[in-house]
Amino acid sequence: MSVGAPHSKVFLVGVAGGSGSGKTTLCRALTDRSPDVSVLDLDAYYLDRSHLSPVERAQLNFDEPGAFDTELLAEHLHRLARGEAIAKPVYSFVNHTRVGSEPFVPGRFVLVEGLFSLWWEDVRRLWDLTVYVDAAADLRLDRRMRRDVASRGRTIESVMAQYTETVRPMHERYVEPTRRHARVVLSNEGAIEAVLTPIIEALRSLAGSAPVVSARPGFSPR
Repeated sequence: MSVGAPHSKVFLVGVAGGSGSGKTTLCRALTDRSPDVSVLDLDAYYLDRSHLSPVERAQLNFDEPGAFDTELLAEHLHRLARGEAIAKPVYSFVNHTRVGSEPFVPGRFVLVEGLFSLWWEDVRRLWDLTVYVDAAADLRLDRRMRRDVASRGRTIESVMAQYTETVRPMHERYVEPTRRHARVVLSNEGAIEAVLTPIIEALRSLAGSAPVVSARPGFSPR
């Protein structure tokens, strides 16, 4: 995919949706298809909890907006919009601490994906395009289970306990309501290719200052 010539403007795209909805998979698929797209994961902006004991960290709710460093996030988004590189935090999900930083250079389109990308009003004002990725609850749970056990050092029991106690109620309270702020809503319940075409067309339209393309299967404009 090619969505444009060398860029003079950086477009910021907020990509939200429930845990396991496929936000990360969608964004990675887009970066695989275009050098114009770069992805900033909201999870990098979890607050550093190194001042707390491991026991205290384990008792925190990581599925609510207050768990994020929105001040640093907003600062970085303003810099990215100007085409500047940032030092993106590197976060350890095993220890719930920051473990350094790494350079992040914006492409023409910077997709910022995470649970609460559409939650904070001050952040929403910065988006050139807003996207919500949706999927059925049981499918989202299965995907989260596989991810957390495989890459975040979790057990099935701990994933289920967290899902019941915080993930599901926080999704209903904070994440699902942000769907109304999305210009583009994608239903991601099958192969990821099914939702790539509409988001590619939306990015192309954004670059051309044209209206977002009308609906296709799995695509709902807002």
